[in-house]
Amino acid sequence: MSSPFQSRLFALTRSDAFVAELAESLLALCRIDTGPNPDVRVMAQRERAVFDLIEGALRRDGMPELLIERRPVAPGIAAHPAYSQLHFTKTAGRPRGLTPRQAYRHRCNLVCTWPVAGRTDGGVALNAHVDVIAPYVPPRLEGGIVYGRGACDDKGGVVAIVAALQALARLGVPPARPVTAMFPIEEETGGNGSLALALDRDLKARYDSILVAECTGLRIHPANRGAVWYRVGLSDLGLPPVETAAHVVEALENEGRAIRAESRHALFPQRPVQTCHGILGPFGEHPSRICGRVEVEFILPGGLTPAVEPLLRDVLDSGLAEYIGLYGDKTRVPDPATGRPKVERHYELVATPGGCRLTVHGATGHMGSILENDGAITKAAAMIRAVCRSRARLDAAAGGRLALGLPGAAPVGLVLEGGQGFVPTHTIENIMDRLRAAAWRGVANFATRCGRRPPPRRAVSVTFDKLHNAAFDGDPDSAAMRRARRAARACGLPADEPPVGWNVSCDARLFATEYPGMPVLTVGPGSLAHAHADGEQLRLDELRQFVEFLALYLVED
Repeated sequence: MSSPFQSRLFALTRSDAFVAELAESLLALCRIDTGPNPDVRVMAQRERAVFDLIEGALRRDGMPELLIERRPVAPGIAAHPAYSQLHFTKTAGRPRGLTPRQAYRHRCNLVCTWPVAGRTDGGVALNAHVDVIAPYVPPRLEGGIVYGRGACDDKGGVVAIVAALQALARLGVPPARPVTAMFPIEEETGGNGSLALALDRDLKARYDSILVAECTGLRIHPANRGAVWYRVGLSDLGLPPVETAAHVVEALENEGRAIRAESRHALFPQRPVQTCHGILGPFGEHPSRICGRVEVEFILPGGLTPAVEPLLRDVLDSGLAEYIGLYGDKTRVPDPATGRPKVERHYELVATPGGCRLTVHGATGHMGSILENDGAITKAAAMIRAVCRSRARLDAAAGGRLALGLPGAAPVGLVLEGGQGFVPTHTIENIMDRLRAAAWRGVANFATRCGRRPPPRRAVSVTFDKLHNAAFDGDPDSAAMRRARRAARACGLPADEPPVGWNVSCDARLFATEYPGMPVLTVGPGSLAHAHADGEQLRLDELRQFVEFLALYLVED
């Protein structure tokens, strides 16, 4: 049976005018590209524009008690182990990038606090990040769905928090406990915005639990898997870098499967231990965004002759079959959003003046959706390894030794970047050690295949300077979790399923590791399969449901 407040809330939130307001708010935020930019002045300007929209929306609803602050990001966060290096600030003319003081001089997080008269304990924090990944995708509204970069990751969460506070104000119902709404920057580049908030002890005095809005499909998670982003340098090893990369990918994939096999945990029965390769040389945009296309140049002494082409295609098909045997054939899997295959075709081989070009296709998305999508780097690596296995026959058919390259790649300095997920069965230090060892094994295996002595381990550069998120497992029966499940049940969301950890990592872990024992929940609208994808999207009815959930959660005592 619904309460009088619930009936009034639904009458407001389920009106056409309210849903239209949600749509316009989300479109307005998504029109502002808040992706990483080496010119931090551009980032600051765009972040301010987003904060102006949020603050304006809250001011319009006449909440005089609301305290709105733009809290600076303290450069001192650089001393914390969870700090992420500012790689996005590096340019050709500034190869070392910016210092924390330079990067954050004119930038901040937005924090809005709604105090409750006579109550200072038991405060609730809400958190949704305002930044997005590249590439930017302009927004549009079509059929009750907002498409565009940031729609579900995570500007939908931003809109929902603002709208929930607006709903309470319009209904004249204060929250049951003080609320601190955080809108941090730089989640996608590692989490430095929320790190600054988590380390702010004055701010922490306002809350005893936190709910981080992320695209969980409206399921409530008391735990997150961890993730590290790796970077492997593949130059100066005395080996062909493209073929070396293919063997490093194989070794990292094998290590990822071993880690997954060791990852039995009560809150992670699904074992969300993903291995994602996001960038290879000029291909790919982000370590945790599945790469959707890779091109490989084959330099053949006599060109793509009738003697070479059928043999090369057979060899490439054998590598493709190896990949499909492990990861499935996504040309046979329909995309729920379009009805068309996830991948239209696996590859194309086209003659060029110096040989031929192989274009390998995949399906992009967040690394957490790697099993539903298709990694072009992993697929291309399997095909390249097949070429290595048949090199003698291919060289004979070509009348000389074939060579491989990546179109558009720098002549030196080939780099492979990606991410590895893990759960609390493993420490982040253990995962880093294992990835370092795996990368070296990949190089050593290829060197041995070439009849060369493997290089020393120190010669294989593996670094983790970007995101490095610890896994955490919270109490599935905390007071905050019980309030959240009651709120979910009241508005018809999944509430009675056994609680599990979320399949990916987010800023939640910064608060969970800084304040062990504090309830940290992750829940929000949207599908992980759409986050970071070219077709990123959020259904308005799901956004509305999350607004209702948040409003009910905030009035739960």
